Amino acid sequence: MWLADGWKDYQVIDCSKGEKLEKWGKYLLVRPDPQVIWDTPKTHKGWKHMNGHYHRSAKGGGEWEFFDLPEQWTIGYKGLTFNLKPFSFKHTGLFPEQAANWDWFSDKIRNAGRPVKVLNLFAYTGGATLAAAKAGASVTHVDASKGMVGWAKENAASSGLSDAPIRWLVDDCVKFVEREIRRGNHYDAIIMDPPSYGRGPKGEIWKIEDAIHPLVKLCIQLLSDDPLFFLINSYTTGLAPAVLTYMMSTEIVPKFGGHVEAQEIGLPVTETGLVLPCGASGRWEK
Repeated sequence: MWLADGWKDYQVIDCSKGEKLEKWGKYLLVRPDPQVIWDTPKTHKGWKHMNGHYHRSAKGGGEWEFFDLPEQWTIGYKGLTFNLKPFSFKHTGLFPEQAANWDWFSDKIRNAGRPVKVLNLFAYTGGATLAAAKAGASVTHVDASKGMVGWAKENAASSGLSDAPIRWLVDDCVKFVEREIRRGNHYDAIIMDPPSYGRGPKGEIWKIEDAIHPLVKLCIQLLSDDPLFFLINSYTTGLAPAVLTYMMSTEIVPKFGGHVEAQEIGLPVTETGLVLPCGASGRWEK
């Protein structure tokens, strides 16, 4: 398992009964987590003194309950600054476990010894985009949500990366990739963080198990002659590491060589010394 254990401003304090207690900067949040199927004692005082609590509804969805929490605040990670805002369906605008991948590809970019062009698909609020840009890459950031791209730009400004070579695009990721193929554009690295289920700008339905393999096949056509890496993330309800390994090994390795490794990614839980699993990532590299 790859651990995101480099955080100073974030931690999972405890998890039990379908929820996790997290510290985001100086604020404590309780949010649901489908992986937390155990029923351990909630002894940490934070369970009774949280700043925000997201309650799941039996009908689906849910709502936030706030106790002295600002509308927006920031946390940092290795020189990057992220603006947090609790919003729909329990999210805060950041997936901290992804720091395990940010560290990995940032080292690859810094050590490449050449200019690196990165394509970040389903790029959300820009965590991977900013990490890649800070490491020295030029990045094309694509997300179907105008609001998320705007939020990512805010994070770039807060991180001192407003002038970094980042293209910000509001677009359907599959259609964008198809157009880039027709244009003859190429990238040295591709990151994709697809949702398990979602809709495009015009209501197009995305289901990861149906759509991910065709998209990977398209993206391979965008790789440069000497690509650096290819990263695929799959969240809790998505694909097992072995599935990512098989798919990437059969599609990328025959053309470019290199090797694939896929693992679960996780966050340390401070109260127990155990690890909360947060999905899986597949990494191809030369």
